[in-house]
Amino acid sequence: MTELSAEGAVMGADEPQVRTTAGVVRGAGEASGSAVFKGIPFAEPPVGALRFGAPVPVRSWDGVRKSVAYGAPPPQSAAFGMDALVSGDAVDEGDWLTLNVWTPDPDPGAGLPVIVWMHGGAYVIGMSGLPEYDGGRLAREGAVVVVTLNYRVGIEGFAQIEGAPANRGLLDQVAALEWVRDNIRAFGGDPGRVTVVGQSAGAGSLAALLTMERAAGLFGRAVAQSVPGTFFSPELAADIAREFAAEMGVRPTVEDLGAVAPRRLPAVADAVGARGGAFAERWGPTAHALIPVAPVVDGDVLPAAPWEALASGAGRDVELVVGHTRDEFRLMMLLRGLTGEVTGDQAAVALRTFGPGGSGGSGGAAGGDVYRAAFPAASDEELYELVQSDWLFRMPSLHLAEAQIAGGGRAHVYELVWEAPGMGGMLGACHGLDVPLVFGNLGEGLPALLLGEEPPAEAEELSRLVRAAWTGFAAGEGPGWSAYDVEQRSVRLFDAKPSVAPYPEEVSRGLWREHVFGALPLCG
Repeated sequence: MTELSAEGAVMGADEPQVRTTAGVVRGAGEASGSAVFKGIPFAEPPVGALRFGAPVPVRSWDGVRKSVAYGAPPPQSAAFGMDALVSGDAVDEGDWLTLNVWTPDPDPGAGLPVIVWMHGGAYVIGMSGLPEYDGGRLAREGAVVVVTLNYRVGIEGFAQIEGAPANRGLLDQVAALEWVRDNIRAFGGDPGRVTVVGQSAGAGSLAALLTMERAAGLFGRAVAQSVPGTFFSPELAADIAREFAAEMGVRPTVEDLGAVAPRRLPAVADAVGARGGAFAERWGPTAHALIPVAPVVDGDVLPAAPWEALASGAGRDVELVVGHTRDEFRLMMLLRGLTGEVTGDQAAVALRTFGPGGSGGSGGAAGGDVYRAAFPAASDEELYELVQSDWLFRMPSLHLAEAQIAGGGRAHVYELVWEAPGMGGMLGACHGLDVPLVFGNLGEGLPALLLGEEPPAEAEELSRLVRAAWTGFAAGEGPGWSAYDVEQRSVRLFDAKPSVAPYPEEVSRGLWREHVFGALPLCG
């Protein structure tokens, strides 16, 4: 066996080895000199006595741990067929809390910037081993160390369970960032230059991390892509958890739920989420949006909703890039079979439910009136899409930037307006289109379907520009355009020919100007 250097890395080896704080890992080398290490545990499996608990540091091991395969993902919802990608036995064993490292220079003295990726998936699905999250190209061409990770999702990670800490998925993310702080230098990374990048639920997680005392000092820059506005109050989360438990005939406690095999819980959350409309009077917009779990503003792990906390200065020392796609909700409409099928009644319900103002963003009749007046030429289907794009992603993202500025920090804002060519271009600049552009994996994974069988040359060029912006930001050079201010409101528009212009969703911005995003309440 090749000897390790004092700092913990073997240079130039076909099977590079690195000494972490828990033990030695062996990865795989590439012809370019890069190396990848997969499935490194950053915490103990959260099963048995550790089920529904905060993550516990991984125990040390002897010898060399082979790290060339992704770790088992946490239990997955059936959405997108994700449940079929996991083995029931592997799920129940609970060895979910692992991470992966791609490094272009596995030398402890390299001091490269570090990008840590938080995957999306509505807090119910997601795993770091998906092909779209392969960090090889981003690391190699961007001269950064890339880390991807698994965290608990669904009931395991976010349900409000009696006797368990809230937001266990967020605590998993903090544990992974602590691992990065303590180990990334041995992989060629600089622990003082860590940038967290998250998309969708990963961006919502990142918004929370920006405000959590437990995460303070673990990263200095952040990129939040399509921040969802769904954060739950403890009362709402507890009521939803009671429905989860009732589905199984048990109580929402650590004792009762701990007796249920992990593989069973995602189907329970799916069943309750599918019946969301039946709980509309109690759960409000959450029920209509079919969202069964989300981060909980519990007063401990997450003391306040991100927008409130950032406006109070909680994240002022973290440099921020935040943005969204133009046509966020169009993908969800396709997945729900609503494209070309939205009725006037459905549009009216959506406008009343998700329009600005009122409790939790529910604007009542006024919410519909203001949208119809503001967009007089829009069809029912266009209004249905617009109000939900704004409520779920666009306005929470913009307000996060404005809250950061109000709290004394800086934020750069962008909008992805380039239209996906896949499926005849019907999805426009939809939710998730940014993922293949960030990683450069234009022909891999589900998001690649948005680009079509033969991604056009302009997709490759746009991906290069997005990757350069993110890696330049991680390196401390800025993303390539000026910071947002509430007077000029200049943003980067990512298109075939990117430009800088005033924030383009000005009508929506005006409608939501007075709205305050916060924890969604229990309504009845």
